[in-house]
Amino acid sequence: MLNQNDDHRLLRGGDVKKRMVDDIRSYTDTVEKMPRLVSILIGDVPEAAVYVRNQARTAEQAGLPFEQVNWAGDISQERCKARLLAMNDDPTVLGIILQRPVPDHINVRSLQSAIHPLKDVEGMNPASIGNIVYSDVALAPCTAAASVEMIKATGLPLKGLEVVMIGHSEIVGKPAAIMLMAEGCTVTVCHHMTRSVAMHSRRADVVVVAVGKAHLIGPDMIKPGAAVIDIGINQIDTDDGPKIVGDVDTDAVVDVAGWVTPVPGGVGPVTVAILMRNAIVAHQRQLAAGWL
Repeated sequence: MLNQNDDHRLLRGGDVKKRMVDDIRSYTDTVEKMPRLVSILIGDVPEAAVYVRNQARTAEQAGLPFEQVNWAGDISQERCKARLLAMNDDPTVLGIILQRPVPDHINVRSLQSAIHPLKDVEGMNPASIGNIVYSDVALAPCTAAASVEMIKATGLPLKGLEVVMIGHSEIVGKPAAIMLMAEGCTVTVCHHMTRSVAMHSRRADVVVVAVGKAHLIGPDMIKPGAAVIDIGINQIDTDDGPKIVGDVDTDAVVDVAGWVTPVPGGVGPVTVAILMRNAIVAHQRQLAAGWL
C-alpha cells in the first residue's frame, strides 16, 4: 500500500513502477541472453517520441534489450505486415511494440492482429483482449492493467468494491472493466449515451476515467473518500503555454477524494512498467512453447 500525500492525497505511479521494475530486473538478471523488444514508428510521429524514450529508459532499468526502428511513412500495409510476420519468426525478438498514431493509409488493427499473441507485449491483439474474458490477464492491454494496479496500490479490498468505469474504449475501458470484475469488483460502465454519469459516479468506491475530455470530472461527481483513477491525457492552452491535464479536475477533486492519480505522473509510469512485465510473461511463455 502506498502512503498518501498528507496534503493532497495524490496517488503517484512512481513507487508502483519502481517496485515492478525491481521485480522484473530480478528475473532478467537470471537470463543469460534475453531477446529484445522492438518498438516500431511508422512515419514521422513526434508526439510518440516521449513514449518511446520512456519505454527505452524503463527497459534499460529492467534489463530488457530495446531497439527502436523507424519505417517510412509511405510504407504499404502489406510490407508492414510482412515485416511483422518476420519478427514473429525471429527468436531474437521478444516482443513487438507498434507506436500510434500511424499514417492514415495503415489499418492499425490489422497490424495488431498480425503480431503473434506470444509477442504481443502491448496486449493489443484481439486474441490477447479476448483472453481477458476468460480471466487470462497476463498479457492484458497495458493502460487497462495499470489502472487495476493503481487501485490495488490504495490498499482497498477489491472483492465487492463498487467501481464506475467512465469510458468504454476497446483497449482501455472495456478490458479494465472485465479485469476488475475478475478481481471481484462490481463494475458499472458509463459512456456517451449514459443518461446521468454523475448519478453512478457519486456512489462509487472507485471511479476510473478514460474519455479524453479535459476536466470532465469535478468534485460534485465523486463520493467523499473515493479513489479516482485518471487515465485521460489532454493538452490545454494556459497563460503559461500548453499544459497536459487529465479527465479529472484534480485540484478540485483532491479535496473530496481519498486518492487521485495526477496527470502526468499517475497511471502513465505504471503503464510503461506493465509493458515490461508483459515482456517477462512473453519470455516465459515463449520458453514453454519451445521458441527460445
